[in-house]
Amino acid sequence: MLARLAAKRLLEIRQVLRQPPSQASRSFSTALNYHLDSPDNKPDLPWEFSEANKSKVKEILSYYPSNYKQSAVIPLLDLAQQQHGGWLPVSAMNAVAKVIEVAPIRVYEVATFYSMFNRAKVGKYHLLVCGTTPCMIRGSRDIESALLDHLGVKRGEVTKDGLFSVGEMECMGCCVNAPMITVADYSNGSEGYTYNYFEDVTPEKVVEIVEKLRKGEKPPHGTQNPKRIKCGPEGGNTTLLSEPKPPQFRDLDAC
Repeated sequence: MLARLAAKRLLEIRQVLRQPPSQASRSFSTALNYHLDSPDNKPDLPWEFSEANKSKVKEILSYYPSNYKQSAVIPLLDLAQQQHGGWLPVSAMNAVAKVIEVAPIRVYEVATFYSMFNRAKVGKYHLLVCGTTPCMIRGSRDIESALLDHLGVKRGEVTKDGLFSVGEMECMGCCVNAPMITVADYSNGSEGYTYNYFEDVTPEKVVEIVEKLRKGEKPPHGTQNPKRIKCGPEGGNTTLLSEPKPPQFRDLDAC
């Protein structure tokens, strides 16, 4: 089964690589693996930290030795993304490079590696589907298709009302509750965003979550399987039901 899934994914990648760059650019989990100029995202557009954020920049830099400014790249990119409404234009990355005194490519390397950095506009609710092996085997492709079909967008696109966008994130660390999605919630502004995990989802459940978010509701995150408690087995434990025995030859009360 794994061999069939791997062969299918390889075929998908080959088909993507045959597409023109404008179509292929958003077909992988990182949305854009290279930069394409657009009217609102090109190097010659002026960008600098706001006066309020300049003081935050100084504070962030104060946490690191003066000869290790580059260590501040992640918190500075996060600050820039918050200032820019939840996504990072290339001119903001260049501004960060100037602050930490490195070549811009060093900042691009970080921004393209971490999926927490959005290099294109996203919706107020950015839906990220886990695409790693456990979730894929458990149906993540069907979940992504359900979201895209319901919202009428392609991966990386934003709905016309600006509420939703769909992307892919590699392993979110909840393999035992696969498949799962993360909702990056920017509805309270880019500075108050949250990442909420929704686990044990189905195509029907993710559509239900979307509609609750559309109404302004906050659906409960965590496992969506009512028969499970967090990451425990469905139906409850069947082993390790008693209190664990203490190790032999050790006086725990004396510890």
